Amino acid sequence: MIAADIISDGLFAAVAAMGFGAISDPPLRAFKFIALLAAAGHAARYCLMTFLGVDIASASLVAALLIGTGSVWCGKRVFCPMTVLYIPALLPMIPGTYAYKAVFSLIMFLQNISSPTQGFEYLQAMIFNGSVAGSVLFMLAVGATIPVFLLRSKAFSMTRDSKYL
Repeated sequence: MIAADIISDGLFAAVAAMGFGAISDPPLRAFKFIALLAAAGHAARYCLMTFLGVDIASASLVAALLIGTGSVWCGKRVFCPMTVLYIPALLPMIPGTYAYKAVFSLIMFLQNISSPTQGFEYLQAMIFNGSVAGSVLFMLAVGATIPVFLLRSKAFSMTRDSKYL
């Protein structure tokens, strides 16, 4: 049952990532790598959060590092820049629920501003959900960018001159 949960999590992330990737019109050969990176990253985050109790921001950092590093390796094989692979793979990990709850709490706070008790509860929910969404987005960006700096020569050789491919 545990393996089925991990596989289904990765599968849904792969399908979503291929949909996000289709928007930017990458080469067809890139889609399987986008799906692979998304599935591996999302499944890694799921495992870290579910089985090891890691918070969502730290788990997202590890998953983004995995996706960013994998995009360097996959980019060499697909002959396309890292960003073509890792941006669609990261998009399924954006915390939409937390962002939605933050905006909803903001609207409810503004509607209940005359009631200090209810207004404070909505303000507290807005700050909590907004900071979770913001920190996860920040960690995704940092985690995907670190491999560019650590593997600088490999990352830039994919976009500079075809003789390095």
